[in-house]
Amino acid sequence: MQISSAIAQLRTTDLAESIRFYTTKVGLTLEFQYQDFYAGIRAGSQLFHLKLSDVKDPSIEFVDKGEHFHLYFETDDVSAAAARLKGNGVPLVKDVHETAWGTREFVIKDDQGHTLYFGESQ
Repeated sequence: MQISSAIAQLRTTDLAESIRFYTTKVGLTLEFQYQDFYAGIRAGSQLFHLKLSDVKDPSIEFVDKGEHFHLYFETDDVSAAAARLKGNGVPLVKDVHETAWGTREFVIKDDQGHTLYFGESQ
């Protein structure tokens, strides 16, 4: 078996607001939208999906919204990314800092409370 990709799916209670957050504030691209409950967001060569949480999906009833989930975005200029987000009114949960494993990172929360890490290799 060959897997061509793995796509994260974030739950949202307001699809339009989540699309706006990721496209307007973070600066990513809306790849597609299916009706009013599902969308794909492009981050460079990667894609993740947004799904309206009030749509019943019996295959994942055990999942709570946002439970133990975060996204990590790699960037070549973490300071510029942090400045852009702050300029767009997004508060940093954790400011730009150096990690013990050799990256520079900062953390934000999206409009639904999902934790988003932005990192730059040193």
